[in-house]
Amino acid sequence: MSRTGRVERATHESKVLVEIDIDGAGTVDIETGVGFYDHMLSQLGKHAGFDLTIHTIGDLHIDAHHTVEDTAIALGQAFRQALGDKSGIRRFGDALVPLDEALVQVAVDLSGRPYLVHEEPPVMETAQIGNAFPGTLVRHVWEAFTFNSNIAMHVLVRTGRDAHHIAEAQFKAVARALRDATALDPRVKGVPSTKGKL
Repeated sequence: MSRTGRVERATHESKVLVEIDIDGAGTVDIETGVGFYDHMLSQLGKHAGFDLTIHTIGDLHIDAHHTVEDTAIALGQAFRQALGDKSGIRRFGDALVPLDEALVQVAVDLSGRPYLVHEEPPVMETAQIGNAFPGTLVRHVWEAFTFNSNIAMHVLVRTGRDAHHIAEAQFKAVARALRDATALDPRVKGVPSTKGKL
């Protein structure tokens, strides 16, 4: 069974290509033009164990918002495509990930119903990470990703002072939770739901 997805998305604001292999080895090829975002997406692929190719050309002469959002939309769509009918998966996943002073807890349900709960410290509302990445975009990534992948996800920042650490711990924790939830469980026959569909 091949669990791969490929999405090309073009608007007047960006052109995005995303390819994902859920059963990969964490090999990443990321280029969005936003250095910190490239770093975060690389963490996501590496720690989830997903092979991930993302190439985005966006209107960075305006700001990073459209580039970041449109990439997250395409990533969510590709992830949803790669999951297929979700037969044999564990469905639920969780992780608790530290990064120095930051600690992030994530739980996911590949439910077919998009929902995000996201809690992080107020420092992210005014933070500027790197040259072009406002801290507020981290939440926006998860909003776009959960909606377009049709999953439920809780991202809770338990501690943290440094915006870079808070953001990176979130991407790593999401990665580990997704790795757990997408894993194939030999005890699961068909779709892991009493409804018969996710």
